[in-house]
Amino acid sequence: MKNVLTIGEAMGLLIAEEKGPLESVEHFSRHVCGAELNYAVGMARLGNNVSYISKVGIDPFGRCIVNFLKENNIHEQYVWTDDGHMTGFQMKEKVAEGDPFVANIRKHTAFSHFQPADLAGIDWAGVDHLHVTGIPLALSESCRETIYTLMMRAHSKGVRISFDPNLRPMLWKSEEAMARVINDAAQYADIVMPGLGEGRILTGRESEQDIARYYLERGVQTVVIKLGGSNGTYVRTAKEELYVSSYHVKHIVDTVGAGDGFAVGFTSGLLDGLNLEDAARRGAAIGAMAIQVAGDNEGLPTREKLKVFQASHS
Repeated sequence: MKNVLTIGEAMGLLIAEEKGPLESVEHFSRHVCGAELNYAVGMARLGNNVSYISKVGIDPFGRCIVNFLKENNIHEQYVWTDDGHMTGFQMKEKVAEGDPFVANIRKHTAFSHFQPADLAGIDWAGVDHLHVTGIPLALSESCRETIYTLMMRAHSKGVRISFDPNLRPMLWKSEEAMARVINDAAQYADIVMPGLGEGRILTGRESEQDIARYYLERGVQTVVIKLGGSNGTYVRTAKEELYVSSYHVKHIVDTVGAGDGFAVGFTSGLLDGLNLEDAARRGAAIGAMAIQVAGDNEGLPTREKLKVFQASHS
């Protein structure tokens, strides 16, 4: 069991129970969501000791999120409440397959008021890994300073850091600002995991080899580029370069959360001592399992379910 830390905005999620535009839907099912929350769930289901850093409002969604963390064996001692601001939430369309439309209600939320001072109570003793994404960097200046502070503290303590850019262009004032800030944060990470399209936006480079080189030149140890769909993954370090194939599944229900599932698989693999290829294969497997269900984190497996999936799709 490894000790894992992650930070992000947990939100409520309302998933439409019938197809059609959200304004016409009458019935929704309640869930919780957030890229980093998905990661925490996935790592906990694999048996890791996971602590989640966040801030929620004193409202039904906030209480739901705290209960959800407890139910999924995720430590919530670093989840603070804010009585002056609400918990963010999303509404997601129901689709037969592919990418559903998602409406975000997350302006001026509790998490957007997170401050670096809120990190004072973090106990770093025994922490093996920190995972962050680029999403909090877009939410406010104080969130941005918080993420920088957290990454620098982890770096100074020798804690390995993974960083998923997880671009959300609608949250940024401009693409230029997004690329500049995301790349500034990436240089503090040991592992950077963009999608190919994200890498092109962030670096201005076209090929996966050149994108990886961009981050390696800035001190990143391992670059993992998700090539999209069935195209697999490209992994690059200063000494190794390899392509890892995807798992093919017959029925894709909802692609939201696939990247978070990959991050779970890859980083947990490294923590378990797997080599880069096997870690990427585990990431591909969990990503494939995640897209076969409607929720953002319901498809994230236990170790036993992961073992069965990989054995049946070898």
